[in-house]
Amino acid sequence: MSKFVSALFGVSLLAVAATAQAEGRVISNDLSQCRNGPSTLVQISGVKASTGKIRVQSYRGTSADWLEKGRWLARIEVPARAGSMTVCVPLPQAGVYGIAVRHDVNGNGKTDITRDGGGMSNNPSINIFNLGKPSYKKTAFSVGDAPKTISISMKYM
Repeated sequence: MSKFVSALFGVSLLAVAATAQAEGRVISNDLSQCRNGPSTLVQISGVKASTGKIRVQSYRGTSADWLEKGRWLARIEVPARAGSMTVCVPLPQAGVYGIAVRHDVNGNGKTDITRDGGGMSNNPSINIFNLGKPSYKKTAFSVGDAPKTISISMKYM
């Protein structure tokens, strides 16, 4: 039961963060943007189905910004592909960031707790004590003036 509750909170929080109205920009998945300059190449594994959409959002790696409504920097939405996917997230400058990924399995734009999945940079564990919102310290990673590759493993109920 504990894992079920943990996953439930984690997916719920990702959905809230993913649907927040924000001042960030929606961009396309242009892998060439991860050849130079500050950016992160996000390698996503464990996508369970080739249905719906994958949404990747970047945040500054601070307590004031991480998963906070209206605080995402960039959003990339792509059709889901079962297995592994790669998404490029250009970043405004060198610094500390966090990435949140959501899989809207049926593409309805709503949170379906028992179907949708999610993941975060550094693949933190999600449990009942942190209600699915790991500290920005657990998800933050540094990016310099060159692209950085990270891996995110998707979690589903």
